[in-house]
Amino acid sequence: MPSEITDVDKFVAMSAKAKYCYVQRLKQTAKLKLRTSSQLYTLKIEPLRVDEILKKLQCEIQEKEE
Repeated sequence: MPSEITDVDKFVAMSAKAKYCYVQRLKQTAKLKLRTSSQLYTLKIEPLRVDEILKKLQCEIQEKEE
């Protein structure tokens, strides 16, 4: 079962142990899904902040093509 995280700094720190981060951009919001070996973590943010956060992540980034 996925867990939702609301703290961006905690999400970035967890990216060091993650396999990849999946980015899903929607009209109203954006979802970042961080996959670790045992758990899936999600972060919902405004679409304008996505690129800023992606630069900080320490794992592979996979973006959904729409």
